[in-house]
Amino acid sequence: MSPVLPDVSETRTDPGGVPPGLGLERADIAFKVNGAAVSVNVPPLRRLSQVLRDELRLTGTKVGCDAGDCGACTVLVDGDPVCACLMPAASAAGASVTTVEGLANGRLSALQSSFLAHGAAQCGICTPALLVAATALLEKKPSPTETEVQDALGGILCRCTGYRKIIAAVMEGGRSEPSTDSAAPHPPAGTFSPLGDGEKGLAASLAPPSPRSSRGEGKGEGQRQRQLLDLALNRRMPLSGQAVGSSPIRLDGGPKVTGDEKFGGDSFPADALAVLVVRSPHYHASFVFGDLDDWAKRHPGVAGVFTAADIPGKNCFGVIGPFADQPALADGFARLRGEAVALVAGEREAILDLDLSDFPVRWTELPHFLQSGEAQAEGAVLIHDNRPANLLTKGFVERGDPEAALANAAVTVSGAIDTSYVEHAYIEQEAGHAYMDGDTLVVVACTQAPYMDRDDTAKVLGLAVDKVRIVPTATGGGFGSKLDVSLQPLIGLVALKTGRPAALAYTRNESMMSTTKRHPAEMKATIGADGDGHVTGMVFAGDFNTGPYASWGPTVASRVPVHASGPYATPNYRAQGRAIHTHGPISGAFRGFGVPQATIMQETLYDELAGKLGMDRLDLRLKNCLRNGSETVTGQRLESGVGIAECLEALRPHWVRAEADADVFNSVHADIKRGVGLASCWYGCGNTSLPNPSTIRVGIAADGDVILHQGAVDIGQGSNTVITQICADALGLPLENFRLKSADTAISPDAGKTSASRQTFVTGKAAEKAGRALRETILRYANVSENASLQLDGSAILILEGDAARRIDLASLDVDADGFVFRAEETYDPPTLPLDAKGQGKPYAVYGYGAQIAELEVDLKLGTVKLIKITAAHDVGKAINPLLVEGQIEGGIAQGIGMALMEEYIPGRTENLHDYLIPTIGDVPPIETILVEVPDPEGPFGAKGLGEHVLIPTAPAILNAIRHATGVLVTKIPATPTRIRAAIREKEARP
Repeated sequence: MSPVLPDVSETRTDPGGVPPGLGLERADIAFKVNGAAVSVNVPPLRRLSQVLRDELRLTGTKVGCDAGDCGACTVLVDGDPVCACLMPAASAAGASVTTVEGLANGRLSALQSSFLAHGAAQCGICTPALLVAATALLEKKPSPTETEVQDALGGILCRCTGYRKIIAAVMEGGRSEPSTDSAAPHPPAGTFSPLGDGEKGLAASLAPPSPRSSRGEGKGEGQRQRQLLDLALNRRMPLSGQAVGSSPIRLDGGPKVTGDEKFGGDSFPADALAVLVVRSPHYHASFVFGDLDDWAKRHPGVAGVFTAADIPGKNCFGVIGPFADQPALADGFARLRGEAVALVAGEREAILDLDLSDFPVRWTELPHFLQSGEAQAEGAVLIHDNRPANLLTKGFVERGDPEAALANAAVTVSGAIDTSYVEHAYIEQEAGHAYMDGDTLVVVACTQAPYMDRDDTAKVLGLAVDKVRIVPTATGGGFGSKLDVSLQPLIGLVALKTGRPAALAYTRNESMMSTTKRHPAEMKATIGADGDGHVTGMVFAGDFNTGPYASWGPTVASRVPVHASGPYATPNYRAQGRAIHTHGPISGAFRGFGVPQATIMQETLYDELAGKLGMDRLDLRLKNCLRNGSETVTGQRLESGVGIAECLEALRPHWVRAEADADVFNSVHADIKRGVGLASCWYGCGNTSLPNPSTIRVGIAADGDVILHQGAVDIGQGSNTVITQICADALGLPLENFRLKSADTAISPDAGKTSASRQTFVTGKAAEKAGRALRETILRYANVSENASLQLDGSAILILEGDAARRIDLASLDVDADGFVFRAEETYDPPTLPLDAKGQGKPYAVYGYGAQIAELEVDLKLGTVKLIKITAAHDVGKAINPLLVEGQIEGGIAQGIGMALMEEYIPGRTENLHDYLIPTIGDVPPIETILVEVPDPEGPFGAKGLGEHVLIPTAPAILNAIRHATGVLVTKIPATPTRIRAAIREKEARP
């Protein structure tokens, strides 16, 4: 009988990481936390992070790895930063511990205020640790240098921000104190409630928790806390004036800097059963269980063991219905290392001490393959019987006669590039809890797609859709992977079967082993041009390793051929993308859906093409870029809003300067060479040729509050703020009047998934329509023209038109079931058209555009790369919130740096944040952002999506800069020092 994965049994013992039976005797341990004396009775070797979170409920201290790799659990012990996950509770005896909750002392500190003002918190999962470590730095060095900030925060990983705004916030936070000017204007206010109850003031969420509540207590408390912010914040927006185009502090920012934000693992019910997942140790295996009932009886505290046989519904889920193929619990066969095969539920303390090494499961390992080529080989076992040659699906776009165009081209270039698995590496692992509310299953968990979660969970558990409620928590990063169902049906099954709440938080190992990755790609392409440098034809082919289950493989296969041309006019074109099944990790959505991989292929060839033509690399791109009136490779005519030329022109002075700097540097250095690279991007916002609606509801309550049902999950990108800004200006009332009821399938309309750069565009457009509709309803009621203005005065609306004024007493009017006196609900679905057999049609209503320059130095003897600067010009149509736009650009660039230079997930070897490398605060160079605004008439106030676009050009720009410096192109990504040196040696060996 084989045990389950050793990784599972090793990490699922005592939280202190000790073997069962060691160090589990309890002891009284006394110390101070945030100035207050506490005493806990716990095993001495239990992790301090666990004691703070579980015993003292100080959940501002986060847990991202339990290995000291991510730094999310950083606290101060006697003034020094330590990783609380590595410190035994006994070591804290007699010490003074400070957590993020202890930084405020009744008001936001200057540092916390600086984080808000600079937009230094996005998803917020790493923010408490950064604040704590920075506080220790500023105590010693009130005016630190950038290098000192990087050194102090270097052990804390952030996956969202790109670190640049964090550095700025810390440097300024040490030099400033909150203003004491009581006449300072109020920042925007309203409410934010991640649990969707909509009853807590936004101001309450923006200030430190009161002694009565960790989440604020309504408007009275909110007013007091709002006044604190008035004194603390430097970046403010006037009460009057337009919200769109301004940068108010993010509406959900306060809890992120006080430690009050509740992520998936932060609010487990005290009586919840803890759940463990038994996972396959093999890439491909059959398995049978022994006597599960007997095993459970022999382990006190175990409440039940659940397998596929216990699933009451259809044991199959998937984000794209026709391709759904993944079981919630594998049934007899595992196709994936780390695939869930059974659940063990029990009392928390029993589960903490549970040794799974004797779990009764017997494995029979079967042949497996991890590469697309192996999966396509003759005689390869089929992973799914109904998918011949292990082909999931393919996408195809063809226009004109590419073979003839290439045959007649003055110049052609060809190449092949392979990319690797890339891990999302969000700092928050998957976590949540489930419970029964009468006959309704409620799942409270991190997610990017609550309505999709609801539908799949209901299907798996055999429940009616209206008997499943998904309540999203704050989500500590997603980037695409949290679009897929993970633990939702698992904890739902336990809650359904036992009648008790069930809670589960993946370990870092579980998360990295079992969740989706960026698709590895094997690509080849040829591009031809005439003698003047006009591209005449292109062919592209890419195989994308999608793993054993479909996930978003069909989307990648269909999106890549549409985008593989880049934002360039290509009259003759053929592109094919294939999603291939293997036994490797499941590949899914990751910021770009395959476009970043294809762009590496296309943009590196464009540099080679420029070299053969003897043209400047920027000039070649400007000569060929799409413009208003151009037709894309799908035959779509772009009438207006095409901003790629403006992006490239905005970069020209930086390009000229950077090339000159490189020439000067290289003239005096022999072993270190400077390179400059350029790359462009375009990206269609939303689903490809599919319905993509969002619905927004907004109303005015009898007490004068504007209540916005905003169901778009904010995973750090700022949709809570941006969509409210759009609605506010459409309605004609200031942000301070708004209260949010956030994503919750029971109370908020479906605003669609947070993916594909769709929320600002699609949900923002729905918010604009809803705001305008509500405004029109009010104006009609008052019998005034559209030129009238609105004001709220307590529970009354003032309608002003010229010298005339009318007052509507809201409290005297009837309210509907939602408490609204006036209301509007609007849906927006982008106008697209299906693609025909040759991929011709209108796949997207709006595209975003961008271009980036990378400046770097390469040590020719070591192969190491030092980034000097990234300059990014992105056409966003209209920057609804410029500060948040900058934050998205910087965060996307950081992920692009990782993809280009260091990130390579290797199954079985890099399933932790020690061996899997992501950029740290010292790896991201200065970033200069240029916001280009070429409005698109389809977008709200002209806005376009942004989230995906900003990552796409970074890696190819870096690779082109490496080639500029060294003369070699690395064709296996990431371009590690070993691969760069190998390419240089190969070049040197050529005759």
